[in-house]
Amino acid sequence: MAAGDSELQVPAALRGEVGEILAITDRFCGEHLDAEYAALCRELVAKLARKRPSPLERGALRIWAAGAIYAIGSNNFLFDPGQIPHLTADRLSELLGVPKSTMGGKAKRIRDALGLHARMDVEFCRHELLEDHPLAWLIEVNGMIVDARWLPAELQAEARRRGLIPDLTLTEAA
Repeated sequence: MAAGDSELQVPAALRGEVGEILAITDRFCGEHLDAEYAALCRELVAKLARKRPSPLERGALRIWAAGAIYAIGSNNFLFDPGQIPHLTADRLSELLGVPKSTMGGKAKRIRDALGLHARMDVEFCRHELLEDHPLAWLIEVNGMIVDARWLPAELQAEARRRGLIPDLTLTEAA
């Protein structure tokens, strides 16, 4: 892993494997997607590494990398031609050199391991989709569910500070 990856909090025993997976995802995202996809893949792989036992301990690392890209891509509608960036699953498979069924199966294993069962999971959602994500902004105030975007600025700031709603200023600066 690169020197700047300490914020990923990857267990020492898996740093080599994670570094190899991230080299693949970073390179692929840099060539075919964008930096935001790369960052989301990094977060996803690091979270997998922290699972006990980590599923990354077994299996081909390039398959894990392909599954991570597929999982992040499907969460963010990469396969929808109306999205930018856009790739079909067939093209993703071709570019990564991993059969589509293998890649899809590994992505399902990743989603199951991390409990990511809905599209647009807030934790792994791109900034532009997060802005309009209906569930990202719902919080409970005095027993009522409200859209935090309708709250006064000081309450929004407190909700952001507590991590209850996304801080889009942080993702814009990244």
